[in-house]
Amino acid sequence: MKVSLFITCFNDTLYPDTGKAMVHLLERLGHSVDFPREQTCCGQMHYNSGYQDEAIPLVRKFVKVFKDAEAVVAPSASCVAMVKEFYLSIAKKSGDRELLEEVSSLITKVYELSVFLVDVLGIEDVGAYYPHKVTYHPTCHSMRMLHVGEAPLKLLKKVKGLELVSLPAAEQCCGFGGTFALKNSDTSVAMLQDKIQNIKDTQAKVCTAVDNSCLMHIGGALERIDDGIRTIHLAEILACTDSSAKHNDLSNSHA
Repeated sequence: MKVSLFITCFNDTLYPDTGKAMVHLLERLGHSVDFPREQTCCGQMHYNSGYQDEAIPLVRKFVKVFKDAEAVVAPSASCVAMVKEFYLSIAKKSGDRELLEEVSSLITKVYELSVFLVDVLGIEDVGAYYPHKVTYHPTCHSMRMLHVGEAPLKLLKKVKGLELVSLPAAEQCCGFGGTFALKNSDTSVAMLQDKIQNIKDTQAKVCTAVDNSCLMHIGGALERIDDGIRTIHLAEILACTDSSAKHNDLSNSHA
């Protein structure tokens, strides 16, 4: 299958290793990966901030870039949720019937990485090796909007050398929420402190998730307390093999 990589602004700007990991992983599984360079922001920041009309041109751009793709896969449940949950309403708001039809056709081909691997390709064991104790944080968009379910956990359980430990109160938000962390910083920090304590209680050395935005929020706090716990995107764990020793070194994880 030919996969079109929707890397998202956040990963392209701050965590390019996640996108590279996706390419390594998908190519290792026998799929070709295309990266349309014309892609831009999905419009989530505009839409969530109340600038819904300003999101319309970005929806048009996304459709233009990816409309011929066989499958569009992203390492961000947040951005995929934006496309799958809100693009139809934005297209309707535009009053453009052609755009609405194009969006209706495209959104069925847009996937978050773990869902694409497990539910579309039918793969749980991707041949990964990651010899560390890991806990998984289910991000709000992945859990409440995309309903990815057990897909990330199924993948992690098949990683050789990995010890997966359950995260207490895993369903609780980490407090990021995009601009929420800025506009409601005190509340965000309180939520984050609860999440950090729960991560520490697992005694895991790595916290993973399917959104680097949440991992940035969590990782920043972990770095400040400096107790050796690191954060890493699920794609980067799945891209690791027993021959890629540099990826298995925790010093290479972002925090």
